[in-house]
Amino acid sequence: MDSPCSRSSVIIIGAGVSGISAAKTLAENGIEDIVILEASDRIGGRVRNEKFGGVSVELGAGWIAGVGGKESNPVWELAAKSGLRTCFSDYSNARYNIYDRSGKIFPSGVAADSYKKAVDSAIAKLKNLEVDNSKVGEVMKAATEPPSSPKTPIELAIDFILHDFEMAEVEPISTYVDFGEREFLVADERGYVCLLYKMAEEFLCSSGGKILDSRLQLNKVVRELQHSRNGVTVKTEDGCVYEANYVILSVSVGVLQSDLISFEPPLPRWKTEAIEKCDVMVYTKIFLKFPHKFWPSGPEKEFFIYAHERRGYYTFWQHMDNAYPGSNILVVTLTNGESQRVEAQSDEETMKEAMEVLRDMFGPNIPTATDILVPRWWNNRFQRGSYSNYPIISNNQVVSSIRAPVGRIFFTGEHTSEKFNGYVHGGYLAGIDTGKVVVEKVMKEKERNSESQNFLLEPLLALTGSLTLTHTEAVSGLQKCDIPTQLYLSGKLGIPEAIL
Repeated sequence: MDSPCSRSSVIIIGAGVSGISAAKTLAENGIEDIVILEASDRIGGRVRNEKFGGVSVELGAGWIAGVGGKESNPVWELAAKSGLRTCFSDYSNARYNIYDRSGKIFPSGVAADSYKKAVDSAIAKLKNLEVDNSKVGEVMKAATEPPSSPKTPIELAIDFILHDFEMAEVEPISTYVDFGEREFLVADERGYVCLLYKMAEEFLCSSGGKILDSRLQLNKVVRELQHSRNGVTVKTEDGCVYEANYVILSVSVGVLQSDLISFEPPLPRWKTEAIEKCDVMVYTKIFLKFPHKFWPSGPEKEFFIYAHERRGYYTFWQHMDNAYPGSNILVVTLTNGESQRVEAQSDEETMKEAMEVLRDMFGPNIPTATDILVPRWWNNRFQRGSYSNYPIISNNQVVSSIRAPVGRIFFTGEHTSEKFNGYVHGGYLAGIDTGKVVVEKVMKEKERNSESQNFLLEPLLALTGSLTLTHTEAVSGLQKCDIPTQLYLSGKLGIPEAIL
């Protein structure tokens, strides 16, 4: 049998925003004997920045969505406290910057009509779907398909924007209803992840911006999770074994759908079925560095669209002029099937495809990109996708089942947030909620253990009370006791182990 490397009250698997916020919640409530096991060599999870073209770019989460409403977005509050540099983004103008393959921009009226037609079609289809228990499977399948049947390049482009960006969630979108409709791009050299480091530094020992606390274990790939009524045992790829009373599992839903972590005993069927029903969105931001700028910039020009016969083919573009003036960087976003296709090919092939698209839009004489950065979230075994994406019409029981604990295993992450799944603030709030539930469990267990100890100590307390007898009474009483009691009272027999 493997000997444990450590024993703690709670193990947190994953040091993304949910894992860190859950661990912080535990520490704030007096539960400090924790261990955070992170598979990679850094904290942050799908919040990750990298130096590219002389600036910091966000490979994963890049925006703080939901700002300017009556209620304050908690991540926006963290950003303000840390002085995080951001830029306002306005997607609404993108539909009026749609280029065809000859480099012409579609007239605004044509674009507006196509957009309205696509929205009306989507809404009509949703209204016609009857949600009842007998048709849930049929409805969920229909809701994952594009809401209309676009045929022309502009219809395909608008359908991509509408379905993959603006209406990929249940309407109305809780993030915008609760926190406001404005979105801000993170443009800070420290990266979006600095918010997580700020949180971690509040309960983990750190120095010079580095976390030095042994309770954070990096490069610990969890492969097996054993659980019983008495506790949990976690085994990592490097042969280490960790034991605890509880575990908080904050890995992505994509990892839960993979075979990275095995459970012993296996998770119940209701849990695995719910996990499989959740869609995983693959969202790839490809960064291209150029020797000089050749694209339009200025007000209402940050985003532009390429209309192609193939849906989602290098459709959605953004320049980084607002975030980093003079950086000469373009970003193109791919999703799902196109993301997986590009991840499987070389960066050189991707560069060639992207340049052909840009030359369609801006002419054959534009310069070739000097560098390219292609994140690979789908092929990353520690992520297996970018974020969860529940169908437009979904059974709330699916989210509840994914969130529900199994014995001493608690699940958290943006995919467990019923209102804010897919967002950084969803992961942040989910971690806090899960942390509070585990705190309550730990405290109740301590109370039960304390009551049990008091019950066992009562015979000893009663027995020690009899030692206040006078010498004469004690000697007289001793003569009436049985032999074991006589030995105990005379000091020749130790305190029974059961009482200790």
